[in-house]
Amino acid sequence: MLGKIFITRHLFQETVKRLRAEVEVEENTEDRILSKPELIQRLMGMDGVIPLLPNVVDREVLQSASNLRVVANFGVGVDHIDVRAATELGIVVTNTPGVLTETTADLAWSLLMAAARRIVEADNFMRSRQFTAWGPKMLLGHDVFGKTLGIIGLGRIGQAIARRARGFNMRVIFTDAGRVKDDVVRELGATRVRLEELLRTSDYISLHAPLTPQTTHLLNDQAFEMMKPSCIVINTSRGPVIDEKALVRALKNGRISGAALDVFEHEPKVEPELLEMNNVVLAPHIGSGSYETRLKMSEMAADNLLSVLKGQRPPNIVNPDVWGNR
Repeated sequence: MLGKIFITRHLFQETVKRLRAEVEVEENTEDRILSKPELIQRLMGMDGVIPLLPNVVDREVLQSASNLRVVANFGVGVDHIDVRAATELGIVVTNTPGVLTETTADLAWSLLMAAARRIVEADNFMRSRQFTAWGPKMLLGHDVFGKTLGIIGLGRIGQAIARRARGFNMRVIFTDAGRVKDDVVRELGATRVRLEELLRTSDYISLHAPLTPQTTHLLNDQAFEMMKPSCIVINTSRGPVIDEKALVRALKNGRISGAALDVFEHEPKVEPELLEMNNVVLAPHIGSGSYETRLKMSEMAADNLLSVLKGQRPPNIVNPDVWGNR
């Protein structure tokens, strides 16, 4: 056996069975989130861990796990893992990029359409038997075709969103803190603009930025004040990119038309007033939530973990400096 590993949430049994052939596996099979003290206790003596949200693997957790060699994240974002501390401790951190791109883009686009055309509200209207006759002003939404889509973060998922927008003849503008290759921008038919211009001119704003100190509360009171009253905001990135209290104020005051959220600032908690608003579509972090994609993520996390335990460079290493120092 290559060592012992712990999986913080119940994972696909196809993956677990495969892992058991090479490592000793312990798994949290209860339908609950382990507390931090429980996580620390369960990681004692473990060589690897596959942490699933919302478990946080911070410096204290990492320092307590003296045998730990690899943290194989189930997902792309690693803001719930203290990568700097892991690097200092010589622990490899990996993730699962690429595999969830198209699935998450599908979900983001579904949220955009649902919010634009008030699909959830219309469904509730029908189920409550309020529909008695057609009316010319009943449940009026907003057009999507030909409108301006602002994308904040033109990485893999942002690019997938832009490709879908072409089918709706949308004008696509974007802002990104990093460099996006010119040929990619040309292929997408997108235009880079300053954040302020994107906020002022977009009919729809789709968030695909990583969570960093610079992007935390990127959409705040000041940002919402710049937006069109008809603007709809979609977030499938990370919850804290939006100041939820500011979002509530913007929605209540008519500063924007609506929002569609798959992630939340204090997940799994949601700002209570959002739950009462008809112009908000809410989903429980299901961006990558197709069977095919989640299974691929599971297998990719296993590939990364096993590679490290075999002394091989993992396919998707987040902190390559650790490997370079070996």
